[in-house]
Amino acid sequence: MKTLITASFIGIAAGLLGALCGVGGGILMVPAFVSVLGFEQKKAVATSLAIIVIIALISTLNNSRQNGLIDWKVVTLTAIAAALAAWFGTDLMHKLSNQHLTRLFGVILLICGAKMLIGK
Repeated sequence: MKTLITASFIGIAAGLLGALCGVGGGILMVPAFVSVLGFEQKKAVATSLAIIVIIALISTLNNSRQNGLIDWKVVTLTAIAAALAAWFGTDLMHKLSNQHLTRLFGVILLICGAKMLIGK
């Protein structure tokens, strides 16, 4: 029961963060799944990705009600490239240890966060 309640709060926070910042909520879910729910990094990443599909669908449906808000040409080209990269990325993720994957995730968060704080 505690896990279900915790997962619900993680979902609320991830949905809001994803809708507001376009990060899909994984930036919050992965660390929360690892630190709060005790998941291994690989399970946290895989679970987060499955949830992001649903978050993205709901957000896309709601955003598509505003004409011109979504650039469908960019969606198509980027989605194809991202899907191909994701296929090979999941194979790479399976080969990395949980510790290496956690460190990689942390470094990427630090770099992106610093870039956003510093600006252009």
